[in-house]
Order: sequence, then C-alpha cells, then structure tokens
Amino acid sequence: MLRIHNSLTGRKEAFSPLQPPRVGMYVCGITVYDYCHVGHARVLVVFDLVARYLRWRGYELTYVRNITDIDDKILQRAREAGRDWRELASEFARAMDEDCAALGVLPPDHEPRATGFMDEMIAMIGRLLELGYAYQGDNGDVYYDVSRFEGYGRLSGKRLEDLRAGARVEVEAAKQDPLDFVLWKAAREGEPGWPAPWGEGRPGWHIECSAMSTTCLGEAFDIHGGGMDLKFPHHENEIAQSCAATGAEFARYWLHNGFVQIDNEKMSKSLGNFFTIRDVLAHYPGEVLRFFIVNSHYRSPLNYSDASLANAGEALRRLYTALRGTPADHAAPVPQDREAEFTAAMDDDFNTPKALAVLFDMAREINKLKEKDDVTYKDIGAAMRTLAAPLGLLQDDPELFLRGSGGTADEDAEIERLIRAREDARKHRDFDKADRIRDELGERGIVLEDGAEGTIWRRS
Repeated sequence: MLRIHNSLTGRKEAFSPLQPPRVGMYVCGITVYDYCHVGHARVLVVFDLVARYLRWRGYELTYVRNITDIDDKILQRAREAGRDWRELASEFARAMDEDCAALGVLPPDHEPRATGFMDEMIAMIGRLLELGYAYQGDNGDVYYDVSRFEGYGRLSGKRLEDLRAGARVEVEAAKQDPLDFVLWKAAREGEPGWPAPWGEGRPGWHIECSAMSTTCLGEAFDIHGGGMDLKFPHHENEIAQSCAATGAEFARYWLHNGFVQIDNEKMSKSLGNFFTIRDVLAHYPGEVLRFFIVNSHYRSPLNYSDASLANAGEALRRLYTALRGTPADHAAPVPQDREAEFTAAMDDDFNTPKALAVLFDMAREINKLKEKDDVTYKDIGAAMRTLAAPLGLLQDDPELFLRGSGGTADEDAEIERLIRAREDARKHRDFDKADRIRDELGERGIVLEDGAEGTIWRRS
C-alpha cells in the first residue's frame, strides 16, 4: 500500500483517496515574473514524478498546477522594464513551459491562471465577510481574521501566541492583528483592478490558490503539494480561508518538497544565490538535471553544485550505456521480483533513491549478460525502461543521449565519416592513421568506444 508523509500530521500515512480510484491533486505553481530557477525545477519534477507514479499504480488522477499571473512581483518587474504586466507574465509562462519540456515534465490536466478566476475569488471573499472571518480595513483592503479560525497553525506547528510575540511592528495600521493577511487589495494608482462589492482592486496571493483548487477539484480533495517554503504562511492561510469558507476538509494529504541549497543556504531569488534552469541546461541535458533531483528523496535538502550535476550525468550515462542494443520497441514483462522491489520503494513515500537502486541492479545484470553474449539482456533492458517511466527517465534513445547535445547534423555526419575512415584504416592495418583519426576526434571532445558490435561515440 502506498504510504505518504503527510505534513499536516507529521507522519507517514496509508494513502486512502476520497473517491478511489479517482485522485485529485493540486500543486502551487510558479509566479511568472522571471525565469524558473533550480528550486522551481525541483517542485516541477517532484510533483510530475508523483503524478506519473500515481497513474502507474492505477489511480485516475486529476492533476492541477496553477500559474500566478497577477502579483506584486509581476507588477514591479513590469514597471521596471516599462512593459505591460500581462505581456511579461505571458512571456515567462511560455519560458516555464519550455523549461518543463526540457526536464520531461508533463503538462498538468488543468493549469488555471489566477486572472481567470476573479469571480470565484470574489465569491469566496464575500462568503468569508458574510461569516465574520474577514473584515474591511480603513484603507479599503479586505483582511482575514486569523483569530477566528481555531485550527490556525496546525500545518506549520506554529501557535498564534508565539507568532505574535515574534511579530515586528506592523506598518499596516488598518489590520486588527499583525498576523491577519490580505484577501483583497484596494485599487492603487497605476495598478490593474477588478470590480468587487467592497470596491475595485485585486486579490491577495493566498486566496488565489484556494479559489482555483476548490473550483477545479471540489471543496475537499486528496493531495495538496508545493515547496517547503510555502508551508507557512501560504499553505497555512489557504487552509484557514478554505475551511472557513466551505466548512469542508479541504486537502487531506499535504506534501512538501525540501529546499535546494547552495553552501547550506536555501536557493532563492531574494538571496541572489540561484541558477536558472536555463543556466544549467546550457551545460547539461535536461534529463541530467532531472536525475539529479530524482536521486534524492523529495523531502530531503538537495545541495546544488557542478560536481553533483557531473556525478548525476555520469550515473545516468551508466544506465543508458547498459540500455545500448535494446530497441525502444522491444517489449518484455518486468520480472516480478524487480517490480516488487521498485514498487516497495516508491510506495514508501516515493523513495526514489531506493527505486533508482533497482535500476542500477538491472543495469549490472544487463552488462553481465552482454559479456556472455546472452541476448536476454534485451528483455531486462525493456523491463528497465518500463520501471524508469514513472520516474520520467531512460525514455530517450541511448545512442542519442550518449552522443550528447552541442553538435549540428553536419558535424555528426563528419564524425561518422571519420569513424568509418578509422575502421577502414584498421582493416588495412594502418594503425598510425587510425590513431591519428582517434586523436583528431579526441581533440574535438569525441570519445570512441570499440566493442563487439563496432565503434560507438559520444561527446565528453
């Protein structure tokens, strides 16, 4: 049985959907004001992996991942660039889609944008005002009264008394309590606004996700996910406003992935210690970055470095090397013992390091069979691909992956021509010429590997 660590209870629990086999999952997506960094890549890959595995296990998943396309950061960036905020948000949303494609992240079933759900947000805020969970301040903003919600702090383990004791002096005098958070921002000069019964304005960040998740999945659904940095206050506030507005449970299981760190400090744009996905993809294939993320358990910290990425690339190369000679269309059942090992690992709160260990065991088995010229290695290779699919790995052609990117079709054709010339020289025992060709290719960064099936090559 699948067991998931539920951040709401702090323990691993058996996964029991509300309406099996149907599962609803909502993940807080990207605020599109800049290019995605490696921290965002982890969120995107982790929950893509969760979605893939749930479907692999037979669940009928509806996966919703939102886009925040109206926010203070978007408006500020647009002002700085002298651009329309809608155009800027659309540009970075397209860039995010390109990054997702490079990482092998599949599109969610629904990708709601905040600006498309204004009516639903206004309705939810109106309900909170009606029930006495919200109030309008002297400045026109509408705030949520955290003191009214009895369970506030349950997700993060924080108490209102402790939060108030540590709170800084609140600039917004319109708040009744420094911990109250904004649901609706009254219209400011030069900013976009939407009409509402309490005055024109725009939504606060937290209400966006509550409106989009409950509209797409219902008032109660199975899984809510996101990065650890969203646990407080964003997810805590989502629970408070959603439960108060609907009277329902909201999300049953809360999943949070760990931080990506550099020098033991969280990677973030505010700290300036970040690398965009595009920075990394300029030096490594997207699948290497994906493997780097999958190689650690999703809840553990992930330390980013060039050395770690290089090691991930070498490990992935070993798996693809084992798959050489296994046609992509070759089908074979997965051995029961291997499937049981893999499933046991993934059922244990998506333990991807243990799942990858199963693939490496299979790679070693393939290599031993190849040494014996035993063609049954192709069956193991096909099974290996099948098990790697829920991880989003090893679906590429091995030769193409091992050759790497960076060359044009003409350059690849020239390399093939030189390899044929080298093979011809070796047949005629002109080893000096063969060595010169090998050295020439080596200077270009081309590594040759001679085997029983001929010479294959890859970029170093």
